Amino acid sequence: MSVKVENLEKSMAKITVEVSAGELDNAIGIAYNRNKGRFNIPGFRKGKVPQAMIEKMYGPQVFYEEALNTILDYSYPDAVKESGLDVVSRPEIEVVTIEKGKPLVYTATVAVKPPVELGQYKGVSVPKADASVSAKEVDAELTRIQDQNARMVTIEDPEYVIKNGDIVNIDFDGSVDGVPFEGGKGENYPLTIGSHSFIDNFEDQLIGHKSGDQVDVNVTFPTPYTAKELEGKAALFKVVIHEIKEKQLPELDDDFASEVSEFETLKEYKASIKNDLKLRKEKSAAQENENNVVKAVVENAKVEIPAAMLETNVENMINDYERSMSQQGLKLEQYLSYLGQSLDEFKKSLEPQAEENIKTQLVIEAIIKAENITASDEAVEERIKAMAEQYKMEVEKVKELLGENSLEEIRRDICAHEAVDLCVAEATLTDTKKASKKAKEEPAEGADADVEVKVEKTEKKTARKSAAKKEE
Repeated sequence: MSVKVENLEKSMAKITVEVSAGELDNAIGIAYNRNKGRFNIPGFRKGKVPQAMIEKMYGPQVFYEEALNTILDYSYPDAVKESGLDVVSRPEIEVVTIEKGKPLVYTATVAVKPPVELGQYKGVSVPKADASVSAKEVDAELTRIQDQNARMVTIEDPEYVIKNGDIVNIDFDGSVDGVPFEGGKGENYPLTIGSHSFIDNFEDQLIGHKSGDQVDVNVTFPTPYTAKELEGKAALFKVVIHEIKEKQLPELDDDFASEVSEFETLKEYKASIKNDLKLRKEKSAAQENENNVVKAVVENAKVEIPAAMLETNVENMINDYERSMSQQGLKLEQYLSYLGQSLDEFKKSLEPQAEENIKTQLVIEAIIKAENITASDEAVEERIKAMAEQYKMEVEKVKELLGENSLEEIRRDICAHEAVDLCVAEATLTDTKKASKKAKEEPAEGADADVEVKVEKTEKKTARKSAAKKEE
């Protein structure tokens, strides 16, 4: 096998591969053996027709496609390795010559990893994520916990009317133009009023009714809708209300605190809630700060992504979606129907995220190279130990299962984390809240005075207006 490489524009390359006539003939023979049972020729038993007879009847090209696929399976990976190219897309294969008894020649047009021109990646300045916890947030969390501990009490009063938050037990029978439809009927269904689990304003029309009432509920199916035949259609539901349950919230007092926590007083419990929220927000803020730093570093870099590389990454994202949905018993077609998008439209919508992912990866790889970052054996060992603990396995067994390719992936991941940590450690996190307050409180000496802290444009404008007004 011979391999030639032609570098093209915009990080593309063409690999020309020549495979010997003997290899092509052998692949054709393999294709014949796999498919000879499909041919019926008078005078021969099925599966016993000679290769030469089949090629005479159907033409010598009858086995070319399968023979080509057989050769591509082993020759293309070897050709990429021999070329030395860092290929980042699926190949576009074009057959130059294929003829029995002669060498097979094909080309593979591919995208290669594009060069990255790093901008500033040390000392970037980004807004600092807010990790403070307000009294309002503490109260909201307390209310959520109160709601979790609510009791649902069956209403015995025949005059009680349904209100938002109640749970009603209903029978329903739906129809469109008097014709029942699939999934439109249910018995003893528990429905939470205000949950919006039913379409349109179905639940709203039950508010004010009593147990035992029979109610006509008129709704319109949305567009798009999972059942295409119902999209935009007006429907009538005959509803019978069997039972009403009311949510009763516990009192927020010391007794409540002692029942749901280890604390004896509500004041202590609220302090604990505030501390837990702060820990969560600090963790979230740290991640947000990291994301903002990486985003700024990526924006400062220059890289031109080949179209084929972008297309390959979008296809990979589509495949991930399909795998994820298949685990939930769904098909991609169903998901696209719900979105009201074609496959091409969905792919187009994924392109910005795919482009951002690619650029981020390339920039981080460029920083690793610029900073000569490597993954130490100790760091790799620690990662493997953590995996062993997670899966409750022996360390050596984990190593055995991982294999060299996975170990190399771990090394790359460690390097990527170190590169990000470097950028974050060198970054300046500006507190926009304090900066804004300072800009408003401290008068500037002139209307055009610089605001030293970095704040949003609107905040700068407000600060300057305030300073100018005080000077007058």
